[in-house]
Amino acid sequence: MPLLIVAVILFIIADIVIRYAIDKSKESKARKERESILTESVSYDLNTEAKSLKRAEVPNPKAKILCVDDEDVILDSFRKILVLDGYSVDTVNAGAEAIGLIKSHHYDFVFTDIKMPEMDGVEVTKIVKTVRPDIDVIVITGYATIENAVDTMKYGAMDYVQKPFTEDELLAFTKKAVVKRQEKILKELKPRVHISATPEPEAPAKGEFAIPGGVFISEGHCWASIMQDGSVKIGIDDFAKKVFGNIDGIDFPNLGMEVGIDQPIFGIKQGKRTAKFNAPISGKITKVNTELGENLEAFEYSTYDKNWICMLDANNLDSEIQNLKIGKAAVLFYQDEIERYVKKMNELLKIEDTKVKDGAIYWDGIQDLEDKEFYLITGIFFKK
Repeated sequence: MPLLIVAVILFIIADIVIRYAIDKSKESKARKERESILTESVSYDLNTEAKSLKRAEVPNPKAKILCVDDEDVILDSFRKILVLDGYSVDTVNAGAEAIGLIKSHHYDFVFTDIKMPEMDGVEVTKIVKTVRPDIDVIVITGYATIENAVDTMKYGAMDYVQKPFTEDELLAFTKKAVVKRQEKILKELKPRVHISATPEPEAPAKGEFAIPGGVFISEGHCWASIMQDGSVKIGIDDFAKKVFGNIDGIDFPNLGMEVGIDQPIFGIKQGKRTAKFNAPISGKITKVNTELGENLEAFEYSTYDKNWICMLDANNLDSEIQNLKIGKAAVLFYQDEIERYVKKMNELLKIEDTKVKDGAIYWDGIQDLEDKEFYLITGIFFKK
């Protein structure tokens, strides 16, 4: 047995070493390719692009960046630092050229110097955010122009980076900007609802909702799945989990308990508060999933499949199942519920604009509500 354990440990160590070597080899190869791309950066003809344009495109870039500065040394630094780290970078010397490029090319970011002749960074920011509001603007500034750089924020600039900067400082700043942009886009996109295979291959992201194929959804946001023997598993759906955020416990029903349709069947606990969920169908409780109660982290992966809460023998399955939603009907129901939930949370938080607060949709939001509002929201959406 000890020899077997030693062999297993050696196998694991060898596997880790091999994987590390492969990753380092891939990283080295990618860097050499980027170095080649960097040395081959070319200027484009004025008639087709811009007079001072130099372009360095890498495969599958982390982001596409346009840099505009009247100092070549700054642009050279941007290209050298960012291209080697996996970004595609275009550089030009004039604001007017940058504006021309954003009209015909898709960029994630425009980095613009604040102090330039003819068109300064403030004007570049204004025009970029007017012509292409989807592009994020980062202002390049020296110490003497920090106040002007801060002023560009009111015109839509995301942030500013101060020069001179080190390689590590620019890389860290750009990485942070990419993460910030990704989070903003995710929040602004309309939530996606889709039918998936059962079980879920991976946990859906915030703003994305999964409904496994073959699963029925109730108006009170319970799911029901019919087993081969005719019994029915019941749990909370993905919408309910996203609304709750943290779940601290489950109030399971008693074995043998008879439950009628639209009567309380179980509760979800958050702190000292418990939200009641009504039964999607009637019947007798035959099993409860106590293992789930001891492993609530499983909800972070999926609320479906193995993460059922209770099982029952249905009394009137044929007639009651018609009141539940499946497939496209469930998707449409989710979309309506998302809009209704946003509107209700706006009302509770006294936000006049019906757009989502700060681009978010209040997921995990009820944990911050007072008791009265908590029970109001859970009563509206789950006790049906």
